[in-house]
Amino acid sequence: MRKLVAIILGLMILVSCQENQPALSEFTGNEITYTLQPGSDYPISGIVTFKERKDGSTTVVVNLDGTEGNVQLPVHLHLGNISEADADVAALLSPVLGKSGKSETRLTKLANEESITYADLINLEACIKIHLAETGPDRNIILAGGNIGAAALSGDGGRMSISVCKSE
Repeated sequence: MRKLVAIILGLMILVSCQENQPALSEFTGNEITYTLQPGSDYPISGIVTFKERKDGSTTVVVNLDGTEGNVQLPVHLHLGNISEADADVAALLSPVLGKSGKSETRLTKLANEESITYADLINLEACIKIHLAETGPDRNIILAGGNIGAAALSGDGGRMSISVCKSE
């Protein structure tokens, strides 16, 4: 009977030790954060963080302040500097939920099906724009945006230089 109790206690200790072990992260620890400035009369701003995953892909996390309600705000990764008019969409990211102000996307490919790694993304001359709507006239209202990668290093892209996107 004592052997049975000892075995049970040993198993309980082993299981509890395994449960207290930290979960293995899917991330490398490499990440970079960019500021998203207000792009219109709406008082919305925030940050976008790119986190490198162990497989080389990227998790893109958008956190906005000033959003509310049950709306879904489209998030686009555009090629070029934020001040360039009619910049091509490089990727559609998950929409920001108005209630939380958050969006999270695992990015492995661009819209043209070209693979993109974290290293490629943080060196890309591009920008992030959060739109008021996916279609119609509100599509041209940029709630917040900012340059990323090589475009962020140029130092260009203040609030007044955010251009509208190519309408299709």
